[in-house]
This record gives sequence, C-alpha cells and structure tokens, in this order.
Amino acid sequence: MAAAAEAHRVLVYGGRGALGSKCVEYFKSKNWWVASIDVTENATASANIVVKLSDSFTEQSDQVTSAVEQLLDGQQVDAILCVAGGWAGGSAKAKSFYKSSDQMWKQSVWTSTISSHLAAKHLKDGGLLTLSGANAALSATPGMAAYGMAKAAVHQLCQSLGGEKSGLPTNSAAVAILPVTLDTPANRASMPEADFSSWTPLDFIAETFYKWTNGNNRPKSGSLIKVVTEKGKSELILANL
Repeated sequence: MAAAAEAHRVLVYGGRGALGSKCVEYFKSKNWWVASIDVTENATASANIVVKLSDSFTEQSDQVTSAVEQLLDGQQVDAILCVAGGWAGGSAKAKSFYKSSDQMWKQSVWTSTISSHLAAKHLKDGGLLTLSGANAALSATPGMAAYGMAKAAVHQLCQSLGGEKSGLPTNSAAVAILPVTLDTPANRASMPEADFSSWTPLDFIAETFYKWTNGNNRPKSGSLIKVVTEKGKSELILANL
C-alpha cells in the first residue's frame, strides 16, 4: 500500500520487535500511516517492507532503500523511528565474540545507517529521526563487548547527524534514546527475579516519540537522551559526554 498523500507518515525500522510493535500500534491509534520495516511483517502496520537477511551490508541496504523509494513514491515522512536492535553478552575472550559482534553490528549499526540515509532522502523539513543507543554504552562494557561497541557506534552516528552538513533536511532532528532496560516480554522471561519498577514501559517510549514528532520538548539534533526509570517513574535525561 503506497503512502497516503495527506496523512502523517512514519517509518518504523524494527516494526515487528517489542518496541517497534508498540510504536506501530501507538501511531496507528493516532491515525498515522505507519510502515514497518523488519524481517517479518507486522499485520497492524499500514504497509510492510520485509528485509531480506544478508551477509552483505550493501546488498541489504540497497534492497531496503529501493523498497522504501517505491513504497513512498515521492511522498515524504514526518518521522523515521529506528528501534531495531538486540543484545549479546560476552567478553573479548568469549568463543562467541566474533559471532556476537557480527550480530550486534547487523542489528544496531546496519539498521541505524540505513535509517539515517532514508532520513536524508525522505524526511520532511522539521522531521524526526530516532536511533536506539544504550545507557550502558556510555562507558566500558567488558562483559558485553560486542553490544557496547555497536551501541557506541550508534551514539557517534547520532552526534554526527546533529552536525552541520550532515545531509538531514532543514530543521529536522536526529535523537538517540539510551534506555537502561525496556519492559519487554523477552526481558521478563530472561530476568524473572528483576525489579520491574526500574524498567521502562514501552508505552513511555512510544509516547515520547509521538511528542517529539509534534515538536513537544524535542531535544536538539544530535542529542543522546538517557531513559531512566525508578520506582515506576520514567525520566529523560540528556547524556553528558
């Protein structure tokens, strides 16, 4: 389904994951046209682009870029929300270090890079691009080296997008969220004894993105925003580097 001509439009990269599905659902409830980009379809979305798994970055990026161009057919979008990602533990000594690094790079850096290029091509003036960093990657992550490395790269990319001549449209903003732990079914299953009151609800993130798309308390472009939850209360805090 091509993009509706007059509707508010958003691309959700990673639209089939826990946070992505919540974003699709939330923006649809606001009568937005929502396209999901992921390895499987999201039935709730207005349109889907299914990413073909590949070991070649240029192959995958070309496929997604071409599909988005065809889908939008000259229309621009108000926002691109890159919420794709994953987690892997292990130090540099781990047998899985190479595999984990490859996986983290594909899930976080490839998706963020493609989303950034899509934003440069298809975002409206004054539009929003969000990337997904991690609070942990603001410092050393020896027990999850691959994860920290990939997320730190996303942070750097976001900062670059906030600079002059970044390629983004006029008055648009690239903002990275840096959560601690998101309250997802997968996280609850893997950490059943944890204190869930310190985990950030997915609704809070989706609502924050929606506010930012409308210019409400939107951080300046290039900002890294920590998402901290304590005793069930979530806050957005600018990361000081």
